[in-house]
Amino acid sequence: MSENTTYTGSCLCESVTVKTEKLDSGVGVCHCSMCRKWGGGPYLATDCGDQVRFDGEQHIARYDSSEWAERGFCQQCGTHLFYRIKGNNQHIMPIGLFSDVDEVVDMDHQIFIDEKPHYYDFSNQTKNMTGAEVFAQFMNADSPEQP
Repeated sequence: MSENTTYTGSCLCESVTVKTEKLDSGVGVCHCSMCRKWGGGPYLATDCGDQVRFDGEQHIARYDSSEWAERGFCQQCGTHLFYRIKGNNQHIMPIGLFSDVDEVVDMDHQIFIDEKPHYYDFSNQTKNMTGAEVFAQFMNADSPEQP
């Protein structure tokens, strides 16, 4: 993806807008029970790094979903805005927030595949990781970036 492109998105009511220069072209799907409970289904998101800017910050509610991460949503309309890893400020953001990215992203991985319920499947060929594999990958990194 272009280094000079700014990607802009917003919540449903447009009380919160987001801008980022980093938007990973790989869309991931999380099937963990917490993501499914949060959104009523799998979480389809992309890594936007640590340089995310919000307008309408006063409308963002934050929920500490673990020691290492928080989830943000719009207080006005309830739109999910991010899953943020506290240690490195990494924002994993719903791909649906961003307009005009359909041509530059592809769903390429699924995590917590072992928690995926039987009632849905995606036909995309992706890299699939169990919860244990996800934790092992991030525990071997320098920071505790667990989902």
